[in-house]
Amino acid sequence: MEALSTVLLIIYAVIGGASTLYLLFGMPVIIIWKILRAAKYHIRLTD
Repeated sequence: MEALSTVLLIIYAVIGGASTLYLLFGMPVIIIWKILRAAKYHIRLTD
């Protein structure tokens, strides 16, 4: 039973780490892309 708990803990840690890394790297890239696109095509950031 303890081995199963350890495996589940590791799986949840990997899933949590993956989503955290996505937010850490993905969101700034999207924001920078929107700013560059707005500057190049003269459109709003919300489009």
